[in-house]
Amino acid sequence: MNQPPQPPAATGRVRFPNISPRAYEHPADRGALATARAVPGFPAVLKAISGALGERSERLLSLASSIRVTETQYPTVHRLRVECAAVLDINPAPEVFVARDPHANAMTIGMDEPFIVITTGLIELLDEDELRFVIGHEMGHALSGHAVYYTVLRRLISMVTGIAWMPIGYWGMRAIIIALQDWYRRAQLSADRAGLLCVQDPEVALRTHIKLSGGIDVNEIDTEAYLKQAEDYDKVPDVRDSVLKLLHLSNRLDPLPVVRAADLQKWAAGEEYRAILAGEYPSRENDDVTNWRDDVKSAAKSYKDAIASSADPLAKVLNEVGETLSSTAGKVWRKFTGGPDDRPPSGDGK
Repeated sequence: MNQPPQPPAATGRVRFPNISPRAYEHPADRGALATARAVPGFPAVLKAISGALGERSERLLSLASSIRVTETQYPTVHRLRVECAAVLDINPAPEVFVARDPHANAMTIGMDEPFIVITTGLIELLDEDELRFVIGHEMGHALSGHAVYYTVLRRLISMVTGIAWMPIGYWGMRAIIIALQDWYRRAQLSADRAGLLCVQDPEVALRTHIKLSGGIDVNEIDTEAYLKQAEDYDKVPDVRDSVLKLLHLSNRLDPLPVVRAADLQKWAAGEEYRAILAGEYPSRENDDVTNWRDDVKSAAKSYKDAIASSADPLAKVLNEVGETLSSTAGKVWRKFTGGPDDRPPSGDGK
């Protein structure tokens, strides 16, 4: 049991000293990444890309084209950055850059020292508490070590068109990209939970998702009807609709916002979230005790739960496939590495 969390100065929100990212990570996130690591060639690709330039390219581009958030540049965003880092006990706090882009977006990139990029479109769309949720979301990516894999994914996508004429190299890269895209969509669910821990108000998180879905004035949106859209989306009876849903996710890095909102609200209403607020959460000292096989087993359980709760006929099939992949990922990895233990393939970014 951890010591009861303490409120950081001037926020009234509780802090979570030494919190492990395992406290908020979605089991399908950890399992999907474990499965992606088992794809043949993944460790070698990760090592090659991470060792080539580190984060120099991305950081230099941000320095030259964006505004670095400081006490004198976007001071409100700077304050939210410092407060979210304090809540999740991240030291030093990742740097934040604001980029000119009308699209509402944010991302955490980098290899050794991840940093956050927020667009002007997002700042214009959200109020202060909603920005806190988004910055907390990105801090969750940083704490979970997601930035390494996302940076690799971005580079692979930019590289793959250059080797399309090489069938072997192209399809090998595509396999890794598809596995990482599937993982990253699930990683967004984990980061949303970290954002909620920072803002500590499920209604703020819901407002943010509504705005990202197209809501201009949230007072004109019926939140119950909005969340019911996710239920209706899941209950399509025709497998043809299921195929269309699968196509919607093709080359998409974020889960659909309505579905994402419903998933977070479900977690916010559960015991896990309340326990963390009360100071009951895993600490970072114990992270090494949790092995790769535990992550895979956790993912398999998540897929099993999804099979039981989903009404979508194709989703049941895909979740069954996911459960099978998660359950056999360790065997696949051992086949290609010859390793008998539970450690993930070399090149893990955490």
